[in-house]
Amino acid sequence: PMRQVSGLAEQLEERLFHLYGIHNELIQERLQELAEVMERVGQAEAELQQVCRTVEAAYRDLCL
Repeated sequence: PMRQVSGLAEQLEERLFHLYGIHNELIQERLQELAEVMERVGQAEAELQQVCRTVEAAYRDLCL
């Protein structure tokens, strides 16, 4: 009985390590995707600020 319990514990440990590895890979992929999305958001924000500055300059030119 002790040998069976020990064997089952080993199998469980191996499965947990396997699942942890898969889970860890998924988390890494999601973090990479998040980093890419945040980079695109930053680029869009920079473009939007440029548009705002252009509109402000045009508005100033029209008003003066």
